[in-house]
Formats: sequence, C-alpha cells, structure tokens
Amino acid sequence: MNRDFLKDKKRIVVKIGTSTITHMDTGHLNLLKMEKLARVLTDIRNQNKELVLVSSGAIGAGRKALGIKERPRSLSEKQACAAVGQARLMMIYQKLFAEYNQTIAQILITKRTMINEISRQNAENTFLELLKMGVIPIVNENDTVSTDQIQDENFGDNDTLSATVAQLVQADMLILLSDIDGLYTDDPRNNEKAEFVSCVDKIDENLYSMAKGADTSFGTGGMATKIAAAKIANEIGVDMVIANGNDVVNINRILEGKEIGTLFKA
Repeated sequence: MNRDFLKDKKRIVVKIGTSTITHMDTGHLNLLKMEKLARVLTDIRNQNKELVLVSSGAIGAGRKALGIKERPRSLSEKQACAAVGQARLMMIYQKLFAEYNQTIAQILITKRTMINEISRQNAENTFLELLKMGVIPIVNENDTVSTDQIQDENFGDNDTLSATVAQLVQADMLILLSDIDGLYTDDPRNNEKAEFVSCVDKIDENLYSMAKGADTSFGTGGMATKIAAAKIANEIGVDMVIANGNDVVNINRILEGKEIGTLFKA
C-alpha cells in the first residue's frame, strides 16, 4: 500500500531494543550504532518533528560493567545490573546527542505510573513540556524499583511500554526497531519458506501464531510482544512500523513513506 501519509507524522515514538544497540557476541554497547541513532534522531528533530526514544539496554550494559557473563536470574541481581547499566547508558546518550547540540532528558517509569491517574497525568505533563521545549525524552522501564518488565515477559523489553508512551504523549507514529526486517509468516532464521508481511490491517489470533519469542541472551522481547504493542497502538489510532534496526537510517526511510518494515495500520 502507498505509505506517503507517513510523511505527515509529527510526533513519533521510536523504540530500540537491547539486541539492536548491543554487540551480541560480546554484550558490549554498539557505540557506532548509538552514534548514528543520535545523528538520525537529531536530524529528524531539526525537521520540526517531535521525538521520544524508548531505549532498552540498561540490564545488558550493567551486566558487562559488573562482569556478569550469564543472564541474571534473581530479581535483585537484575535490578542491580539495571542501576549500574542505566547510568552508563544515559552517559553515552548524553555525550552522543551533545555532539549534535541536541538536549535529551531521562524519564524512568513503571507500569504502575500508567495505572495511577495522578502519576500518569504528571508524566504526561512532563513529556508534553519537554517536547514543547524541543527536548528528546529517553524513556526506560525503571527496572531498579519495578518488577513488571523483569518478571512479566508479556510486558516485554519495552515493547508494550513504548505503545503506552505513544498513547500518553498522543503520538501519531510508533516505530519499533528490531533485529529482523519485520513480521514474517514464520521465523525466517529457521524457515526459508517464511513470507514477509508488508502491511497488517487487522490483528487476530492468526497473527499471534506467527510470532516467535526472544532468542538472544541479552534481549527479552520477541515478536509476540511487538504485536501486543501494535494492538495497543492501533486501538488508539497510532500507526506502527516494525523495522530492522541494524540500519537506523530506516527511521528516515519510514518517515519518507518508503516501504520499510511491517506497517500495522491504525
């Protein structure tokens, strides 16, 4: 289908997963990719569009800093890794965005922030004020005090959180950057006959059956959590695209109306 209507999107939420900003063979942050992401988002901001970045990677970054080789199993160990990793993650983002004179802000929220009416309203006010000031808020689940994402795989590596943030800021576009090109009828890494799905008009049980879980030791969100995010986004009138984050310039291509990734039409 023609995607020219995506050129008119003004307020965009971009979610990037751990597997996309991490060297998967070592677990260290991919600085080249993060630098390119900062450049791409700043350039989009320079086009007078508003951006929110939902970034995973805190637990993974903390693991490497602390020398923990295996995925942490206990809740307290995961939260300790998040506390160390979040500081490192934001320090790097701060340096990279500063190179392009772009101000960023850190917002750590929990699932309960969205449930409580007062805290939700306060969060919304903060987001909207930052966007009005030209700031790019960088959002993560507050893993240090929250157990929702860590324990509930359905909350899933910030996928669902990014859709909730899109709702909170009244975004008109959500882009999920993954480690594959989009939605396939089966996992293309295991089934060479899997067919690519360019556009989804309706989310049903058949779609969920196509989804596969996470298969890396650093990421936690699989395709099922991305479809769940698409359902949330579409129901509130937000178009969503799942695309390959290995080339972050795909964000530009999507906003230029090019047929990149899988479009979930609101």
